[in-house]
Amino acid sequence: MTTVRPQRAGLSVQRLSRVDKLLERYVEGGHLAGALGLIYRNGEVAYNSAIGRRDLETGQPMTEDTIFRIYSMTKPITAVAALMLFEDGHFLLDDPLAIYLPEFEDVQVCTGDLENLVPPDRPPTVKDLFMHTAGLSYGWGEDSPVEKLYRQNVGNRERSTLETFVPKLAALPLLYHPGTRWLYSLATDVLGRVVEVLSGKTLDVFFQQEIFKPLAMNDTAFHVHADSLDRFAACYCPPGGFNFGSDLAKRANTRPGHGDNQKKPVQPPIDLYDAPHNSRYTKPPVFLSGGGGLVSTLGDYLRFTQMLLNDGILDGNRLLGRKTIELMRANHLPADLVPITFGDDARSGHGFGLGMSALVDVPASSAPATAGIYGWGGLATTRFWIDPAEDMVGLFMTQFIPSDYYPIERQFQLAAYQALVD
Repeated sequence: MTTVRPQRAGLSVQRLSRVDKLLERYVEGGHLAGALGLIYRNGEVAYNSAIGRRDLETGQPMTEDTIFRIYSMTKPITAVAALMLFEDGHFLLDDPLAIYLPEFEDVQVCTGDLENLVPPDRPPTVKDLFMHTAGLSYGWGEDSPVEKLYRQNVGNRERSTLETFVPKLAALPLLYHPGTRWLYSLATDVLGRVVEVLSGKTLDVFFQQEIFKPLAMNDTAFHVHADSLDRFAACYCPPGGFNFGSDLAKRANTRPGHGDNQKKPVQPPIDLYDAPHNSRYTKPPVFLSGGGGLVSTLGDYLRFTQMLLNDGILDGNRLLGRKTIELMRANHLPADLVPITFGDDARSGHGFGLGMSALVDVPASSAPATAGIYGWGGLATTRFWIDPAEDMVGLFMTQFIPSDYYPIERQFQLAAYQALVD
């Protein structure tokens, strides 16, 4: 990777030391096994640091080429794939979804109980898939009987292809009228199926040919190749394990850096969640999840974000036009749907664009930032943001589930912005 040049990027070497200290507190306190942080600005890598270990059980150090489960950081890649087809004239954003996936033609909306289904006020559109406003869900909630149907009928997706899965999903009622609510959902997986239908290629092939190869993202795929398994990180969770869905809202009661015993080498308060050698990511999956199925590295994802920051082009390879990138990163939600929320957790100040969050109100976010920042994260505490006004990218990667258990992603962003001096 490019040599680190903080001063040329307009960041203070002295103030960047606070980023190291932040990561060290989490690792030395046993809260994380290891972490990677990167700040890119004005065409320079201003900060790039690896702390701790990628695998506590084997003792392997965290390195720049470590391979991570990026979970929902797959979603922006799927959004880019779909927008490439959009630019090719395959669809318009406001087209009804049923034009391309006829199984959505007769969807109904649950208005309270399963005996009261009504036609939607308007059909779900392709744009609703980008924005999580289509009426779909993940099945994590308890506020609708449809959530239970999700858990019963589409909760186990691993043995399905997108072609067989999407009709099962379309057969379930919508949770709300399209466009009236923002609800994080399987919408991006459905968008991945749209990519397959319109391109005539499976999602993995489209990604490889149209995105990964042009951007030289050589370690990004739906599984870890056998010759790279030694670089695959272990994934951890809070003590006692992690129950996918019901434990997503867990938060730590303490934060590293508070108290006198944070750096004592006590038994780490984390458990192994997914070991590299027997992880499901060691084999090609049947279900190609455009919503959360990829593995990647810090360097690979940096190239993806550089393409976005550069208005759709990197090293002479243009994936999207400048105006499409501007459309992608803009907030598309009406004021009454801002901020986006995950259950009881509001992402203050944030709306949503085409596949990623978009910051619309800096004071509401209670953090140093710039209006227009866009980005997203993954379940195992990986996150990126892009700040066009500052010509800046931030990348943070570790492997700990759930992602908001500690506030380290927000703390990393704070540490990055406090180091700006020009």
